[in-house]
Amino acid sequence: MIRTVLIACLASLPAAADAAALTLAKDGKSPYVIVLANQATTVEQTAACELQTLLEQVTGVKLPVRAEKDVAADAPQIVLGASERSRQLAPDGGAAAAKPDGIRLKTAGDALVLTGTPPRGTLYAVYAFLEDVVGCRWWTSTEATIPKKPTLEIPALDIRYAPALISREAFYRDAFASPFAARLKLNGHHMRVPREYGGHIPIVGWCHTFFAILPPAQYFAEHPDWYSLVHGQRTADRSQLCLTNEAMRKEFVRVVLQRLRAEEDPRIISVSQNDWGGRCQCPQCAEQEKAEESPSGPLIHFVNAVAEQVEKEFPDVFVETLAYQYTRQAPKHVQPRRNVLIRLCSIECSYSQSLGTGPQNEKFRTDMEQWSAVAPQLYVWNYVTNFANFLLPHPNLSSLDDDLRFFVQHKTLGLFEQGDAYTTTGDFIRLRAWVLAHLMWDPRRNQAALVREFLEGYYGPAAPHLLAYLELLEKAAAKSGVYLRCYMRDTGAWLTPETLAEATRHFDRAAQAVAHDPELALRIERERLPLDLVWLTRYYALRSHAKRQGVEFLGPQDPLAACRKWIEQNRRFGNRFYGEGRAFDDFAKGLLGRFRAPAPPPEFCRGLAEDDWIDVQDNRFQLHQPGTASAIVDDPHASDQAAARMPANHVQWAVQYHLGDELPHAGPWRCYVFARCEAKADKGRAMHIGLYDAAAKKSVAGLDVTIEQSAGTAYKRFDLGVHPLQPSEYFWIAPRDNPDEVTAVFIDRIVLVRERK
Repeated sequence: MIRTVLIACLASLPAAADAAALTLAKDGKSPYVIVLANQATTVEQTAACELQTLLEQVTGVKLPVRAEKDVAADAPQIVLGASERSRQLAPDGGAAAAKPDGIRLKTAGDALVLTGTPPRGTLYAVYAFLEDVVGCRWWTSTEATIPKKPTLEIPALDIRYAPALISREAFYRDAFASPFAARLKLNGHHMRVPREYGGHIPIVGWCHTFFAILPPAQYFAEHPDWYSLVHGQRTADRSQLCLTNEAMRKEFVRVVLQRLRAEEDPRIISVSQNDWGGRCQCPQCAEQEKAEESPSGPLIHFVNAVAEQVEKEFPDVFVETLAYQYTRQAPKHVQPRRNVLIRLCSIECSYSQSLGTGPQNEKFRTDMEQWSAVAPQLYVWNYVTNFANFLLPHPNLSSLDDDLRFFVQHKTLGLFEQGDAYTTTGDFIRLRAWVLAHLMWDPRRNQAALVREFLEGYYGPAAPHLLAYLELLEKAAAKSGVYLRCYMRDTGAWLTPETLAEATRHFDRAAQAVAHDPELALRIERERLPLDLVWLTRYYALRSHAKRQGVEFLGPQDPLAACRKWIEQNRRFGNRFYGEGRAFDDFAKGLLGRFRAPAPPPEFCRGLAEDDWIDVQDNRFQLHQPGTASAIVDDPHASDQAAARMPANHVQWAVQYHLGDELPHAGPWRCYVFARCEAKADKGRAMHIGLYDAAAKKSVAGLDVTIEQSAGTAYKRFDLGVHPLQPSEYFWIAPRDNPDEVTAVFIDRIVLVRERK
């Protein structure tokens, strides 16, 4: 149900004596006009247009927009923006009036005043009024709930509010859109908010700018000493700058000033490390790092020196740098200058626990406390998605509000919530963008209430089942104790088969609840895609678990057909990526490859019961360093026309098969590996095959295979013996680093046969 109550989330004062409830419209008619200053700004004009358009949708009446000089002072009116009349009707804006994006909502007689701090304050006041008083909801850039109220009554208002976060950014594709971003009151670097909607807060260079400002292709040949000394050599290969080099700093400052001069209205410029390691180890940098007891020491000394020069020409511009990975810990002595902005990054944290209280995040809390004590301006770069695969469930919702309050309590002024802006079918991305935007505007909001409001407003009768689903996954992650990083390649660490089955039933009920409504049914179909992906990525293990436990298998009966449908659904919903810059088509190809038509059984397996043998084809192998140390290739000699190939120039266990929960029954099992080699010599070593127990950290079985045993186009069967087999065990195959004798090693399949007593 949509709430249409007074702005409970805002800091409000009791209504003044002259404040009273107003009837803006009655039975689709209204005496009100919208009043602007005689010289209204472009943003104020946009605010008037938005208010006029939305109120017409609500009441059915289109209020005229007039200049202040054309409307009598005692006429029923909605006064927008900074004007003589708004100052008369709402004379005391309070502290909020002077703060960025501050808003003022006040009723006075027959007037309603909506104003705020330029450039965006008045527009935000209009949106706050429409959303929290009138009841408008903008769920996405194209989907909204606008109430129909031919008679619109509003209570007495006297509200002053300014957000603690002056820069707010939810990094989701839909949230970039205009005017949706402005309606969510988002204003950060990536928000595509045009000037007429108040603009945004851009950062020149955005981030990771060392090499963008001093490109090695331009400078390294002549000035190698400007770049990192790593292991005794100056290098520009995934390195940084030599931050104690004064000549480099002089040129760096020259380029920074040049870039600022090219900007029409610069506010922040990024002077930040590249997105990898490779910091300088020269004696001067090492000495500074040691003195400051952190690699951030040389960085802050350098950024301070740059900022000092920037301030001379651009006194209002901030120089931003990152406290990121190796620079996350604050320096011991040096403090950022007054025009330096520190952006602290949480990339190493566990997101199943609160960043402010969770025991897994103690180190980050220490870093936050130390930076907040010395940074004159502190921003946070927080990670709220799974970069390994945007399309999997990622249960990190429960502590988003606690994290936000933790940031604000430690003097954070700007927040970049990095979500999955690349995908259109990720894990409740629309819910996340909406909830995060509302929390950033006011961190005192109750997250659970916001989640429930979005679910009810956007999914209708399916909401209770979706809420149960989300709560189930959050509890599962918490119970598991998983260190939920922002790079999780699988759900196996926290999502048990039993929980997955229960989650599936919740989505089944959600679909049933909206089966009568095609639009809502389509939304449920889209939101279910991450859950369906779990069934596909863990299909064999989940099917085996169900057999082992004697429970119903709720996954697809035909995984190949289900995989094709899942891929088609993603494309129909416009998805083009599964990770940052990683194409969905590439992922789809790999996923589809897991479900090839079965190969003919080996001769010795024909006639065996289905549960008595397991055929593990190359499409279920784990490849290490794919493309260099290993690859899946077409091979007409393999049982299913494909095999894993390893060049013979290394000794890595580059082809593996991890058992996990994939065995449907207890052993023992006889283990076979089908392999061959392409040889240049008549005899010698070809490959090494083994079975290893990762939990016990010991070898279970091993076999050296010679060229004589494996050369040729025909695959040979190699027997690793009979073993009980445990989930912690895995098979591995490695070449022998003898490219003069062997060209490549090929692995077709691993076959397990159950030993019957």
